[in-house]
Amino acid sequence: QVQLVESGGGLVQAGDSLRLSCAASGRSFRNYTISWFRQVPGKEREFVAANIWTGSGRTYYAEWADSVKGRFIISRDNGKNTVNLQMKSLKPEDTAVYYCAAGVRRPFGIARSYDYWGQGTQVTVSS
Repeated sequence: QVQLVESGGGLVQAGDSLRLSCAASGRSFRNYTISWFRQVPGKEREFVAANIWTGSGRTYYAEWADSVKGRFIISRDNGKNTVNLQMKSLKPEDTAVYYCAAGVRRPFGIARSYDYWGQGTQVTVSS
């Protein structure tokens, strides 16, 4: 069982930066892929970025959606049980509720692969 809590959302202007944090509690955090998704009303939850456990030791790699590649960075701190999403050069189309999720299944880019979700944090980017 893993519990996830997001923080760091807010209202910013286009071009600004924001850092979201996902704090996890529970067992075996380091053995999960932790990803960020986002959702706007009326649309499906969209993959943003993943910190993927390779299944071997403490080896991870990252993947991003094309829409955020080069602007967002995902990082993990197993000592603190957190995964952060550093967002730069924000655009109005980045406005959404951002969720972190934990899971072990593939493919990592779809929501149904994840077993645990946080409550979400709102990010609003004004033009």
